[in-house]
Amino acid sequence: MTTEHTEQHRGHTRRRFLAGTGSAALAGAGALALWPAGSAHASPGGKRVVVLGGGVSGLSAAHELAERGYAVTVLEYYDVLGGKARSMPVPGTAAGGRADLPAEHGFRFFPGFYRNLPDTMRRIPVPGNAGGVRDNLRNATEELFARSDGRPDLHFPLRRATTPPAPGDLTPLWIRDQILSVLDLATNLPAHEAAYFADRVLVHLTSCDARREDQWEKTSWWDFIRAGEMSAEYRTVLGIGQTRNLVATRAEVASTRTVGRVIIEALILWGLLGRGLDGPDSDVDRVLNAPTSEAWIDPWEAHLRSLGVEFALGTQVHEVLYDGGRVTGVRVSARDGGDERTVTADHYVSALPVEHARVTWGSALRAADPQLARCDALRTDWMTGVMFYLRTPTPVVHGHVNCLDSPWSVTAVGQAQFWDGRDFPRDYGDGQARDCLSAIISEWDKPGILYGKTAKECTKDEIVAELWAQLKDGLNDSGKTTLVDDDRLGWFMDPAVTGVGGPDPRNREQLLIHPTGTLYNRPTARTKVPNFFLAGDYVRTDVDLATMEGANESARLAVNALLDADHSDAERCEVWELFRPPEMEPLKRIDEVRHRLGLPNTFDLG
Repeated sequence: MTTEHTEQHRGHTRRRFLAGTGSAALAGAGALALWPAGSAHASPGGKRVVVLGGGVSGLSAAHELAERGYAVTVLEYYDVLGGKARSMPVPGTAAGGRADLPAEHGFRFFPGFYRNLPDTMRRIPVPGNAGGVRDNLRNATEELFARSDGRPDLHFPLRRATTPPAPGDLTPLWIRDQILSVLDLATNLPAHEAAYFADRVLVHLTSCDARREDQWEKTSWWDFIRAGEMSAEYRTVLGIGQTRNLVATRAEVASTRTVGRVIIEALILWGLLGRGLDGPDSDVDRVLNAPTSEAWIDPWEAHLRSLGVEFALGTQVHEVLYDGGRVTGVRVSARDGGDERTVTADHYVSALPVEHARVTWGSALRAADPQLARCDALRTDWMTGVMFYLRTPTPVVHGHVNCLDSPWSVTAVGQAQFWDGRDFPRDYGDGQARDCLSAIISEWDKPGILYGKTAKECTKDEIVAELWAQLKDGLNDSGKTTLVDDDRLGWFMDPAVTGVGGPDPRNREQLLIHPTGTLYNRPTARTKVPNFFLAGDYVRTDVDLATMEGANESARLAVNALLDADHSDAERCEVWELFRPPEMEPLKRIDEVRHRLGLPNTFDLG
């Protein structure tokens, strides 16, 4: 097996740029004819929509629009759909009738608080699944916070409470006691530090929306929990471990509003209490039962095609054209070059990642809606995985591993244990590999333990050696040996990462991060341009985090805005917001008054 690979086409054929019948109906000569003859009758009043980007947000928007009768074409840069969520075959690894080894940008993670995305997944049919693709989710039952240097690991069961507190029992004092109990059992924190952290959680839980937006959005998580004044254990477990390792943003700069609402409340606290989850069979952490494209993206593509959605794969979007108060078209070309053409439609949904979307907005379009220019302030960072293919099944735990002490903020999961419909050596590669350990590097700018270099300064071979060493450092101490060098057959890294070890390292697939003030620069799905809408995990949504859930929620908001602009009588997309425990609402109302008076939160002792 070679150590560097490029994507292959996975059997898809790129749609040709043809000046087909009916192009005169498009606005102007030279338009790129993407619409099949006769398709307009399937849409309300012949309305056509171009969706820019075939990732989770773009496919979600196409799904909602197609179900409402619009004629939709999706323009996608790659030759496959799914964006960062897609699987990638490792070229040249198949033998004996098997498929190539499966790989990905990084492992998929479906927290139980996701509700918008699972609703879409239920509507993607799969033979034998009454609940569609959503039935391909499997609950992870535990999480391992691995420590190095002989320190005891933190091993958490993730099953939600089977007897959650009755509504009247969920009080701030009860919540504080639960937090202290967990910290006492699972960490070596000094008692006063554990107590302080529990009190800070109560401050955020009882803060009104206005305080969260006006105060906590401007306060970093690091400062909010006073990590700089606490022990190294406190900083590692409650600072770095809750931010950098999970969402690729640094605790020193991460917005308290984002960390508090999504990670501490929705993911951990309410998730473990069984509140605000997707359904009675959902636990805190879920993964798919097969490689992502097999379990989700491929059935989704097939379903969208059955609804009449067209896909222009291998398409580079250059500019969204604006004139006379409206978007008039999209200037595109084939990804590998060729003549540029213009695609026209009635409506346009930009569902590209923000770092790619904003370069397509010209000065006239930006002038029409100032929120587009504010997107230049949004920041992205690297969070990319490496797949290790192993001779021996190595599940480690039935869930995710967080290597708390790793300088590269490493997380991982053993994939094969969840793929109950697959036999790894029978179905993939040449039969030697029996597992895939999918590991993610979230910190690319700190020195490692082998070479003393950052991940970006290392070559790909050095990155793999360093990552493997950090995994072993966390998993192979205290007398246990989890990872064995001879078990490792090969590895794969997303080819979007290029130039590492050289003067110009690049990653085409970065992730939005959430430093303080990010909320103020996130745009709404509805723009001031009446036929132009935004979808993507950078768009302002209730989930407020770069996630597949946020991408799906933003698509629903964009479609609803489009339906409003079209004066459509079609049913609007349902949008689920994060769970708000009713027991906290009276305390939030009190805090709203205190905030207006310039007073601190009741529980905020400084």
